[in-house]
Amino acid sequence: MGKVKQAQKQKFGAMKRRLNLKDSRLKSKDRLKNKKQKPKKGENLSIRTLPQTPASMFFSYNKSLGPPYRILIDTNFVNFSISNKLDVFENLMTCLYAKCIPYVTDCVMAELEKLGRRYRVALRIVRDPRFERLTCLHKGTYADDCLVERVTQHKCYMVATNDKDLKRRVRKIPGIPIVFIHNHKYEVERLPEAS
Repeated sequence: MGKVKQAQKQKFGAMKRRLNLKDSRLKSKDRLKNKKQKPKKGENLSIRTLPQTPASMFFSYNKSLGPPYRILIDTNFVNFSISNKLDVFENLMTCLYAKCIPYVTDCVMAELEKLGRRYRVALRIVRDPRFERLTCLHKGTYADDCLVERVTQHKCYMVATNDKDLKRRVRKIPGIPIVFIHNHKYEVERLPEAS
């Protein structure tokens, strides 16, 4: 049994052996391969292209946002509103001090329908005629991609979500505020008037 344990220790501590660049066994050709070669001036320079920011984002403040606010709503935002017993319309208006128009995409509706009976209350709330309906022309029903795509195309929307991944993706897009639920009330992130 002692030999088995020794063999296991040797396998665990085994390392791949490497030659030092100053080793006498290496030839001068091999030493040159390992060193990084710097590109000469004007050669092999990669040109980066950045997407052009729209004119509404002058000085990184979104001029196309204004009352009445258009808010794209995610599935988990509706679910968190129900669990915190918050009315979507009243709380959005008290949070933003203006009229708000909540928008629901076809992907969000499909996601709520897929979730089944547990989320039938959320589905009933979203089917309210006060919610504006947006049709989706893309393939698939993944709501996060749909919301991010719509927000990048049109800078006039705010995004209402509690999803960490979606928040991270929306934060990369300049000028798009995020509405989320914190301490049983709605809060806005990155809206200049709110601060």
